[in-house]
Amino acid sequence: MKRLLPWLSPDGKPCYLVTDSGGGYVSRLADDLEAMQLATAADVLGLARPLLDDPSSSYTEVRYAGIRIAECLSDALRVAESRGMRLPVLDEQETEDT
Repeated sequence: MKRLLPWLSPDGKPCYLVTDSGGGYVSRLADDLEAMQLATAADVLGLARPLLDDPSSSYTEVRYAGIRIAECLSDALRVAESRGMRLPVLDEQETEDT
């Protein structure tokens, strides 16, 4: 199985883990980082909403919030891609039965 990891290589390329099991040290480390990334995204969204709802928020505050939201969205999409890659592929017979 090939797993997309939640971090990039030093040159900015995706990192993958090739393993027969999902329970090794690097897999657990990746699981913990994914959980932290998703929790951070929820926190950032919770803090950004009132700022974005307030018409008196400064351009600098809104821009900063937008940059942080974009970073969190990138992380969340990477987590979704990684988890999607690990879903079992159904064959035609299984999809017809459901």
